[in-house]
Formats: sequence, C-alpha cells, structure tokens
Amino acid sequence: MNNRFRTEQERLNSHGQGFRSTRPTGHHGVVSTLHSAHAHPAPGPGARHGSNRRRGPSFRPVVDLDSGAVVAVEVIAPVPEGLGRPDGSGRVAALVTEWSSALVRAVGGADTPLPLVLPLPSVVLADGPGLPALAESAMRRTGRRPRDVTLMFTPDLVDLPRDLVLAGVAGLRSVGFRCGFGTAMARPDLVLEATPFLIRLDPTLVSGIDADQRHGGIVDGLSRIGRSSGVYALATGVARSEEIVRLRECGVRLGAGTFFADPDWRPGEKVTPVPEPAATALDDADTGPKVTEFMVPPLDFDSESTGEHVLEAFTTDTALNSVVLIDDRERPTGVIDRTRFLLSVTGRYGHALHAKRPALRLAEPPRTVPAWMSAIAALRVAGRDRERVYDDLIVTNPYGQCLGVVHVSDLIQSLSRQ
Repeated sequence: MNNRFRTEQERLNSHGQGFRSTRPTGHHGVVSTLHSAHAHPAPGPGARHGSNRRRGPSFRPVVDLDSGAVVAVEVIAPVPEGLGRPDGSGRVAALVTEWSSALVRAVGGADTPLPLVLPLPSVVLADGPGLPALAESAMRRTGRRPRDVTLMFTPDLVDLPRDLVLAGVAGLRSVGFRCGFGTAMARPDLVLEATPFLIRLDPTLVSGIDADQRHGGIVDGLSRIGRSSGVYALATGVARSEEIVRLRECGVRLGAGTFFADPDWRPGEKVTPVPEPAATALDDADTGPKVTEFMVPPLDFDSESTGEHVLEAFTTDTALNSVVLIDDRERPTGVIDRTRFLLSVTGRYGHALHAKRPALRLAEPPRTVPAWMSAIAALRVAGRDRERVYDDLIVTNPYGQCLGVVHVSDLIQSLSRQ
C-alpha cells in the first residue's frame, strides 16, 4: 500500500511533495515543485547586477507568480565538453549522470529542501536505454529522490527523432523523474504526446510581453496548450513587474529572471516580492484568511490502491473524514468520503465486492480549491453542490497537486466567529 500520510509538521515544512516553498514576507500562498532551463536570460531593463561570489554552477530561483514563493532552484551550468557522440554504449549517459550528481552536490545535496531543476543534454537520449537507471542511481547517491528533480532537456531536443524523445521521457518518468522541455520551439503535438512537466518560455518571448501583443498571443497560446494536458509553462528572463502582470493574464504561473534575484543568489536567500494583484480585481467579500490557514495534511493513496487499503485507513483513524486518490503527478483524481465508503463496503457482500478492487470505483470527483483562494470563496465553492456541501475540499498548488484538505465544518465555525 502506498500510504504516504504526513504529519502536520511535515506538511508545514513541505507544502506538497512536488515542491517546498520559501515565502517572502508579506505574501500569502502555498506552492509546491518545479523546473526550468539551463541558459541565462538576457538582462532586462532595471536588472540588478551582482558580483559572482563563486566559481562553478550558479543558481536561480523559480518563483510562483501569484504568491511570490520560491518553489524550486534551477541549477545553471554549461554542458561539459568532451562528451563525444553517443554510440549506444551508455558511456555518455554515465558521464552526464555523474555531472548531474556534481551539480546536486554543489547546491547542497539533500540539505537544500527545495526541488531542483537540472539541465540535461538532450543528445544523451541517443545513448541507449540505460539512462533512467543510471540517473536514478546517481540521484539517490546524493540523497535526492528522483521525484524532487526535474530534468530540463536542452533546446537541441527539437532536432532529435520523435520516437527517441517519447521513449526517453517515458523512461525517465518511469523511475520518478519529471521532465521539462527547455524551449518553446517544440512542436505542440510533441508536447501533448510527451506531456513533460514543464515547458520553458524563452526570454525572447517574455521580454516586453506587456507591450507586444504578438508575444502575448504566443505565450497565451502555449499556456493554453499546456494546461489542456497538465504541462506547465515557465517564463524565463522576467525582468520587470509589468511582465509579471501580463504573464498572469496569460495563465503563466511560474517565472524566473533578474527581477527576482541577483545573479549570485543562493538557495535560502530572499527574492524580490511580486506585485500585488490589482485592487479592482478583488472582491471585498474575498478578504480575510486564506484557505490554507484551515488546511490539514491529507491521507493520500495512489489511484491504483484497493478498497481494502482505504478500509484499513478508515479503521485505523476514526477521525479521518476522507481519503484522496492521486495520480503519478500527485494530482487528485478522486476523493473517498468516509461515511459513504463504509456504507458501501460494510453492507451485505460489500467487502467481497470492493475490497480487492480499485478504490477509485467508489471515489467521487475531488472538489478542489487553489491555495491562494480566501476562506470565504472556498466556502462558496462548497455550497455549489448541495448533496456534498460538507465534503472535504482539496487544496491544490499551481500544478494541480494535492497540498492538503480543508474540513468545511472548520470554515463555517471559524468564519461565524468573525
């Protein structure tokens, strides 16, 4: 049973398993994990310049554009020379994975809680089928789980055969890695079929997006294509607050660039706060505490878990209201209410019918609310379905991943006292 129950302290320390967030002062919101590109963005107007305090790889914060939280660390380093041409022997794959291990150690290994975005030379996909196993072994030796790492393919990915790319992404995903396409030039049909975790929006598209309708149209289109299949757009080269506002309007939730930090930024350091949403866009009734203030850790299972697994969870914890079923990207696929589940399983022939079968058969669609939503707005969401008005709400981060659950009764009790 893949039972990954987390204590309250674990949830507070890592808002979701995908990413752990570092929130700048004065900003609310909970985010979770991420990935980016390996190239430096061109400095924009007003970009700040700092001295290079060290040699070796540099680091760039990946920021949630709504909350201003740092959700991942992008490691920036040139691809090492002398790799040679892949010949299917695995030699190039071995060299690349050792290089990746060195990058992880440079950022602090397992001591840095934020997820990492690592560059990966796309050409390594042509060096035989051994890359996933080598990469997994190399990451675990550094103390990192593959699920905490996004491998961002270099832009030469577009020159590789389609079948090779699809097989490579599938292989890396099978051992837990998330993959990113390091360029927006990848064909939309390839993006839809490969479904990488991230697609990088180049600085040339982001720069001046607030004044150039053509760039805005392209970014909006790419963002829509990605959202339709669970692929998230990451805007790089963000240099001005006006660009952030326009990117939000296009549905882009992640950004990186000189606006947020100097080139010598280190993991754990603060970043420049993002601009607040326009006051006119807010409803007065939506002021007040965020829904995350009422969030408790979820009990979640893989979507393939059986009814017997869920029954054991409810039996063990008599205070448990619901169980969340998640997919391989930690997105909720269903929610199982305690009362209705027990009525089905404990009734006549219920155990025989449901115990050994997937619990998803007895699940209902999750009612999700984004982490930035106010408690008042979340209560309105709960009231839309009269038959499930008291069912738990599932709080999600910008990637649709499950962060926690909120008991509607807690919202009602708290807000009635204000």
